[in-house]
Amino acid sequence: MTHLLRVALMVSHDTAPTFEAALESDSLSIALVEAQAEDGDYWRLEALVAADADFEALRARILIAAAVAAVEPPELVIEPVVETDWVRAVQAAMPAIRAGRYHIHGSHLPPDDRDDAIDIEIDAGLAFGTGDHESTRGCLLAFDDLAGRFAPRRALDMGCGSGILAIAMAKTWGASVIASDIDPQAATTARDNAALNRVGDLIVTLNGDGYGDKAVQQAAPYDLIAANILAGPLIHMAPDLARHLAPGGMAVLAGLLARQADDVIKAHRDAGLVLECCIELGDWRCLVFEAKGL
Repeated sequence: MTHLLRVALMVSHDTAPTFEAALESDSLSIALVEAQAEDGDYWRLEALVAADADFEALRARILIAAAVAAVEPPELVIEPVVETDWVRAVQAAMPAIRAGRYHIHGSHLPPDDRDDAIDIEIDAGLAFGTGDHESTRGCLLAFDDLAGRFAPRRALDMGCGSGILAIAMAKTWGASVIASDIDPQAATTARDNAALNRVGDLIVTLNGDGYGDKAVQQAAPYDLIAANILAGPLIHMAPDLARHLAPGGMAVLAGLLARQADDVIKAHRDAGLVLECCIELGDWRCLVFEAKGL
């Protein structure tokens, strides 16, 4: 029985980051391979996906990505993969990643020996967030910058994926963290990773519907909210984020491209937040906002 499938689509180089983001929450690994098409220079975007993944949701995200990129939806090709231990292969190929003091590594690598290192062990899995993507690294760099001048006691990781940001917040500040994701697999993965990193007592993981979840509402207000998701949901949730953020609280937002930053900034300014800084990593942006106290 085949447990993994390869999904592929042809994209232009300019739109590749948008479609890559659409695939990431379901993918064990993603590769971009140059390929020449009759009508121009196109690239083949390939991802390894579990055979039991929600392909209807995946197709919906690709349609959304096409709308964001203002292009026709590309054809999605799905094909079986010859059985092998792909997870182990992906993990073995993953190098350790540093973002400020944070050292992200798989179980096949040792922890960092720097005295000030914040070590996080995350293996490649079905939930997004291993530290190798610019959006995740942007959030970690924002945390590293905030650490010397900000001490949140209560935090929220909205759309937690693997739980990497929740773990980082718990390890950096000893904060109590709510880690919420609409995907039950992500919530389970985040809980397991929190326990693996010995911060399970600080992190409550939820399979919930964003800010509409009662547990998220009851734990508010938050001193720090992190959301590494797509630009559209960030814009839609801006008023809810502002309502759940304590006066003087900070929000770290990522998952948006450079061309989407102005719209995300406007939505949060309209909600009453103040942009503190913008971290630029390639085509991706990480935004840090503050809720000014009265």
